[in-house]
Amino acid sequence: MGNRLKEALLIEEIRYPMASYISHLECTVCGKSYPHEQLIGISPCCEKVLFARYDLAKLGREVDRDSLVSRPDTMWRYAELLPVDDTGSIVTLGEGGTPLIRTVNLAEKLGMTNLYIKEEGLNPTGTFKARGISAAVSKAVELGVNGFTMPSAGNAAGAAAAYGARAGMETKVFMPQDAPDANKKETLVAGSELNLVEGLINDAGREAVAVAKELGLFDLSTLKEPYRAEGKKSMGLEMAQQLGWKMPDAVIYPTGGGTGIIGMYKGFKELLELGWIEGKQPKFISVQADGCQPIVRAFDAGADSSEMWENATTKADGLRVPHPFADYLILEAIRSTGGTALAVSDQEMIDAMYEMATSEGIFPAPEGAATLVGLKKLLGQKFLDPDESVVLFNTGSGYKYLDLISGQKRS
Repeated sequence: MGNRLKEALLIEEIRYPMASYISHLECTVCGKSYPHEQLIGISPCCEKVLFARYDLAKLGREVDRDSLVSRPDTMWRYAELLPVDDTGSIVTLGEGGTPLIRTVNLAEKLGMTNLYIKEEGLNPTGTFKARGISAAVSKAVELGVNGFTMPSAGNAAGAAAAYGARAGMETKVFMPQDAPDANKKETLVAGSELNLVEGLINDAGREAVAVAKELGLFDLSTLKEPYRAEGKKSMGLEMAQQLGWKMPDAVIYPTGGGTGIIGMYKGFKELLELGWIEGKQPKFISVQADGCQPIVRAFDAGADSSEMWENATTKADGLRVPHPFADYLILEAIRSTGGTALAVSDQEMIDAMYEMATSEGIFPAPEGAATLVGLKKLLGQKFLDPDESVVLFNTGSGYKYLDLISGQKRS
């Protein structure tokens, strides 16, 4: 990392003097441990997802939960539960600290008493991807990487480009040819190398991995490294604090690669072990597009993993992930919390973009709007009770999908 960046990040080091309590990495299948001081992608033993583990007993003795309130309102407020030891290596654009908005008009319309929207579209680069990329890039910088590769269906590419630029590192992005123009442009404007690939995100991922191995770069593929999930975990930590250190009854989340569900489920477990919150985890509810629903199909079949969804198609590009690498972890989070999985149509998502914006002033991406569609279906099925506290996640700004908006306000 260049001296100028070190000097710039010194400001953050002063603002974030806390050190991580990370202790090791752990295979999510067999439990084997690996050192976090080494750059590792997937577990060498099982070739599955690695989790960052923390010395929670020590953290609980040494850190007062209430001391977090006075810290800067970004995800790095929770630095002890994030994976970066050297706070001078933190690569940040101010990600996190997004509002948890209690709905008024939507709640009244749906007959609910505690309906919230977590507005992740206010993050840098306009999506929740900023959290995961900040954590992963920061840890990689700490461990001395030379640059990055990133396969993406859209928004992760823009985030990788932005944080790669902030770190002064080469970033090579691989995207499907039909990815949104907005994501292609934000990748290019930040100086990353854009490579368009025939096929879907899985095809882009294969090329990114190959180039990373060939050039000695660090691959940032979803859950094929341990740290993006840690950044996404901060959504759960933040939500619990915003609710007065309580968990909601249900979280409805648009699911492509599933890092958000996996990260929050992990984060709530850590808060429970620390004794910072009490009770049971919220029901995690996965919403997918009906043109790409591998998790829904696996959940309905009672399977522990998913199968490739052939000919995946949806206008919500973040949901076009035909075979999530960490499918087994997504399904575990859903089942163990008594949640469910369901699919919605593209037209339903687009209609819900209008509804969320006209009701609450929040302009969601179609992925975020899908959660409102899912909520309505689950209320109708009596799966959710109107008196339960429910959080909808809008994972990105609708401004990246202006091509989906046309005409007058819809009834």
